[in-house]
Amino acid sequence: MSVTIENLVTSGTFSLDGGTWDVDNNVWIVGNDDECVIIDSPHDAEAIINQVRGRKVRAILLTHAHNDHIGAALDVAKAVNAPIHLHPADMVLWEQVYPDAAPDRYLADGDIFDVAGTALRAIHTPGHSPGSTCFYLESEGTVFTGDTLFDGGPGATGRSHSDHPTILASIRERLLTLPAETVVRTGHGGDTTIKAEDENLSQAARDRQV
Repeated sequence: MSVTIENLVTSGTFSLDGGTWDVDNNVWIVGNDDECVIIDSPHDAEAIINQVRGRKVRAILLTHAHNDHIGAALDVAKAVNAPIHLHPADMVLWEQVYPDAAPDRYLADGDIFDVAGTALRAIHTPGHSPGSTCFYLESEGTVFTGDTLFDGGPGATGRSHSDHPTILASIRERLLTLPAETVVRTGHGGDTTIKAEDENLSQAARDRQV
């Protein structure tokens, strides 16, 4: 039984540093008819639970701990009986949403998550947040980048716990080294490719030199 990648879009708000913005978030579900993993759990627990359709959830993998990516995580975890995984460097953000609860397990760079006969590999990509983590599904030629890399360039770094030089280094050293044809599936908006974003960053660098 081959692995499938399902996309669910949920809508809500993102709040940080005293501001609140309306956002649409991508939820990614990777698996088959029997089991899956969930990548990010924003806004709408019921919609995510319905998308699971009773399958065994091996893990809830969080790309980072901004509230628009974790707001439904505890409710989803309880409903599907699955552990929440988060990089420990993002606990400063997690605790703003869940001061009285903790993730079940901490992510580390290189962690492997087996599901449906394939595997996702965690890639620590700090910058958008200290613990931002991407998940590489080599067998399907795709990487789930959360808010680290979008169609058009890097994620935002203008708020607390973000750093622009760090995100650029993460993208160049950890993501642009993946095969050029790798599909980039993001936390918001449409897909892109490693090749396209390599070209976008190179063009941005040339523009700064003009």
